[in-house]
Amino acid sequence: MLVSRSCAKRLLASAGRAARYSSTGTSQLNSVTEQDIEYFSKILPKTSIISTLAPISSPSDELNSFNSDWMGRFHGRSTTVLKPKTTRQVSEILKWCNERRIGVVPQGGNTGLVGGSVPVHDEVIISLSNMNNVRNYDPVSGVLVADAGCILQSLTDYVAPHNHIMPIDLGAKGSCHIGGNVATNAGGLRLLRYGSLHGSVLGLEVVLPDGSILDQLTTLRKDNTGYDLKQLFIGAEGTLGVITGVSILTPPQPQASNNVILSLPSFDNVLPLYQTVKRQLSEILSAFEFIDRTAYNLAVKHGQGRALPESETVGAECFILVETSGGRREHDSEKLLDLLESLLGADKPLINSGVLSQSPAEFSSLWALREGVTEAVSKEGKAYKYDISVPLASFKQVVDDTREHLRSKGLLHDKAVKYVLGYGHVGDGNLHLNIVADAYLPEITDALEPYIYEVVASHRGSISAEHGIGAMKTHALHYSKSDVSIELMKKIKAVFDPKGIMNPGKVLE
Repeated sequence: MLVSRSCAKRLLASAGRAARYSSTGTSQLNSVTEQDIEYFSKILPKTSIISTLAPISSPSDELNSFNSDWMGRFHGRSTTVLKPKTTRQVSEILKWCNERRIGVVPQGGNTGLVGGSVPVHDEVIISLSNMNNVRNYDPVSGVLVADAGCILQSLTDYVAPHNHIMPIDLGAKGSCHIGGNVATNAGGLRLLRYGSLHGSVLGLEVVLPDGSILDQLTTLRKDNTGYDLKQLFIGAEGTLGVITGVSILTPPQPQASNNVILSLPSFDNVLPLYQTVKRQLSEILSAFEFIDRTAYNLAVKHGQGRALPESETVGAECFILVETSGGRREHDSEKLLDLLESLLGADKPLINSGVLSQSPAEFSSLWALREGVTEAVSKEGKAYKYDISVPLASFKQVVDDTREHLRSKGLLHDKAVKYVLGYGHVGDGNLHLNIVADAYLPEITDALEPYIYEVVASHRGSISAEHGIGAMKTHALHYSKSDVSIELMKKIKAVFDPKGIMNPGKVLE
């Protein structure tokens, strides 16, 4: 619903006193006013507006979960959350915010690690949680078209009866939204098999900052007609527009899935093992996950998944979880057993031992050991999380060097940093470096940054492998992107969002 030009002018004039500058310093933004709430009330039912401003006047504690990330590290001061149910409602909200120069933060499941989905100041939050319908599904092609607010696990359950799966699988699948997955280009556990979202996403529906609706919600796998605009929004973290619909290719469900966890005497064996596993398992290999000893111990300590027999882990420096997904159980099981026999029967074995799942319950339990590292870390304290890409051979060196760096600063003790650990996806070079402390302290942050970013740059790696830049890493973008690249990114931002209202303070400084 739109208001007249004269009404808009009156509201703009009455709100002029609420001006402020965004953290980027590039555009003047306004705070939400009571008059804005009145306008939003004409677009949305009052049940879809949470605000401390009249005429809604919701309790301030209702805003807490929207203003903070799940780790409690990033906090905003938004007074207003809007929960549209349709793309048209999003369009009208953005058109108004653009005219009023009100900052907008799109928010999905708010499961990110870099503060990308919470306000920097008091921007209005657009929650996509009410946009949670599947629009269309073609069981022949496997193409799914869904609202951006659909929870990943819900979509997984939706396509399962059609013998398909979602191409991404994340630890946060029970709460993350598909729109947020696309906006951050989430990688997940099986990128090795199914690739990144840049390949799986066929089309997007995006509301641009001025309210225009970019409808590229195609279901075609091949479309060679000029610029592929959807790629700009995959990984843009809501800085160019609000993703409201996603068309995504879902692969056929494997007819047989197996996994095995292997204990290794030395990290030096990881790369030779990876080469061997790729060669022997070839087309059925779907995951190759690395867990260092500290991460494994914490997962076991907090009861995450199925632990190996203690006698089998003596002297193990790290662990590898291998998953296969294929079309015939007997064939896949035979290949796995042949792999284990060759590994254990070698003159110089690359592994100490291995545990092969024998049932769906054991399969899930072994995966729970890997996925449970995140929860185990959260139970130990506050985690500084860095998802970085570095050469596979450098995983252990980066973790060990970080530990020694903190030790040299006098911070590696029970009252400061308790653990330094690493785990991640060997198949795509993604290391999750975690530093666990009792609290977030300035001296720890100062010791870690820019140290870690300098280490990544020395390896020509990426400061963000799958969680994005958000608010946390805007100052560090230059460690992974050249000046020319950053300047081009700024020009693209200016084309789509000249008033700078979209997710201000994220990605670009």
